[in-house]
Amino acid sequence: MMKLEVHLQGVKRTVEIEPLGPGSFRAQIAGHANAAEAVEVGTDTYSILLSGRAFDVRVSPDAHGEDNLLVRFGGSEFRVQVRDPRSWRGSRHDVLEASGPQQVLAPMPGKVVRVLVAAGEEIEMGRGLVVVEAMKMQNEIRAPKSGRIERVLVTEGQAVRTQEALVIIA
Repeated sequence: MMKLEVHLQGVKRTVEIEPLGPGSFRAQIAGHANAAEAVEVGTDTYSILLSGRAFDVRVSPDAHGEDNLLVRFGGSEFRVQVRDPRSWRGSRHDVLEASGPQQVLAPMPGKVVRVLVAAGEEIEMGRGLVVVEAMKMQNEIRAPKSGRIERVLVTEGQAVRTQEALVIIA
């Protein structure tokens, strides 16, 4: 399960996404569960089936910040800010780090394109550990805590499943 914070037209929502299979997921937004299927039909273009209705959606990076997207569908255009809670932890001083050894899990299925750390290396919370490519997008998986890399469980080029362990931090 992946949890994101989404800001749409000044309204903040927490979105939990559970992958169900290739191109299929269940999203829970503000406590309401919605089954959805998404298929990439072209560069930055998706066909989304939500509650029995089909939407053609174009998603592209927005120049107003690294977490911002420009979403277009049905003749409308929306600026959306998506924040991954894992990225907040490195900048927030009031969040406590996890204690004890911790497995870092793949938040989505994909292919490991880069391993950024090695066993025995000391790292800080928020440091990039592994880059996983999913749906032609590269996602940097960051450390949820400071510590020492106990084990790296994946190699470059390896396919990973959702919730598969990538790295163990002691």
